[in-house]
Amino acid sequence: MIYYITGGERSGKSTYAQQLALTLATNPIYIATARNWDKDFEKRILRHQQQRDDQWTNYEEEKDIDTLDITNRVAVIDCVTLWLTNFYVDTNYNIDESLRQAKNVFDRLCGIDATLIIISNEIGMGVHANTESARKFVELQGWMNQYIAAKSNKAILMISGIPVHIKV
Repeated sequence: MIYYITGGERSGKSTYAQQLALTLATNPIYIATARNWDKDFEKRILRHQQQRDDQWTNYEEEKDIDTLDITNRVAVIDCVTLWLTNFYVDTNYNIDESLRQAKNVFDRLCGIDATLIIISNEIGMGVHANTESARKFVELQGWMNQYIAAKSNKAILMISGIPVHIKV
């Protein structure tokens, strides 16, 4: 089962995903995909870690999320945007190669017998990106979001903390 949760920044995606995971399992897995880029990001990571108690098994994996032992478990993957950023940077901002690599990892992830709760961002709904690199990333994010949503069983759009079921 794949739940896909998307929405804008601070729309309540992570909170909703964690609450959902706890309704599905007493000991879910949390997979953080963020790289610790700077002190500000370090604070953000710490805040997310403090939201989870010892019920959670926590993994930090920047790209190879398909290699983690999540068989027969409920796993929250937070988030696609940060995960894609790692591919994008590592391929020297090559969208085609980033998309190819991310799709390959995602396809292998889908082959694991697990319940996946995948969090992403809708970054193309706001102000037009002002740099070429940012515009390319918005495209990459949009294509990967479509790919994941197509393979998901359920899709939820978070708006102001309210889940709107868009694929049931």
